[in-house]
Amino acid sequence: MARYAYVNGRYIPHGDAAVHIEDRGYQFADGVYEVVTVLNGRLVDEEGHMKRLERSLKELRIAMPTSAQIISMIARELVAKNGLRNGLVYMQVTRGVAPRNHAFPKDVKPALVMTTKRIAFEGQKKFTQGVPVITVADIRWRRRDIKTTSLLPNCLAKQAAEEAGAYEAWLVEDGCVTEGSSSNAWIITKDNVLVTRAPAHEILNGITRQTILKLAAEEGVTFEERPFTVEEAYNAKEAFVSSATSFVTPVVSIDGRPVGNGGVGTVASKLLEAYQDYAAGRRGQAA
Repeated sequence: MARYAYVNGRYIPHGDAAVHIEDRGYQFADGVYEVVTVLNGRLVDEEGHMKRLERSLKELRIAMPTSAQIISMIARELVAKNGLRNGLVYMQVTRGVAPRNHAFPKDVKPALVMTTKRIAFEGQKKFTQGVPVITVADIRWRRRDIKTTSLLPNCLAKQAAEEAGAYEAWLVEDGCVTEGSSSNAWIITKDNVLVTRAPAHEILNGITRQTILKLAAEEGVTFEERPFTVEEAYNAKEAFVSSATSFVTPVVSIDGRPVGNGGVGTVASKLLEAYQDYAAGRRGQAA
């Protein structure tokens, strides 16, 4: 089956998809993006992703390229054209094409592109065996709540994790973990309290993160939204990361130190099962 991308109003063979050299996303990272999980052909948490896309654009003073409803329709059409059952939709909006100038151009139409990627979520070892993470300094800008395409610090952190044989890098600022390079960070204390940082400018308020908190409440898991230190993470009973593609991925070591007994914990397992059921449509929307 041919693979298609969506570029500014057209469905184009993926290999032919391109944007203009003076697109401000290319020259300034002047844009935002969303990654939406597709499970059984269904877009997971579609409404939440559309709301966050609108918010990110508003914070950067970029107009929506079209309505959220039409963007969702385009995403579903692209999923259908590519015969995608399981994977993700990547969508990106930039300020548009204009002669290079740091100041915002006037009367420029925002650019919208989308691609899809196949992922076999079932049976991934990271869910059953857990993963290692490392900690690195958080060197990002102060508006991490905007899902901007400016990801170079995140890439440097992820590369450090890759070179250390780890799945993810947890970013540290003032002694506390903010989040992962491409995920939110969680610990479970020895008192069985689930802890993750509260949404503010310091972190991205993950859509999967929001759903997990709702599912945790339904499952009777006590949780707190607050900063936690690296030392707390070292001494945690369990830990995990979450994102659109990580779901709930248990963390079994941090900087080479085992978390708890070094295995996948019961709370992470419970929340992973709850999230998988929710994402697959086997469980009602988290209230």
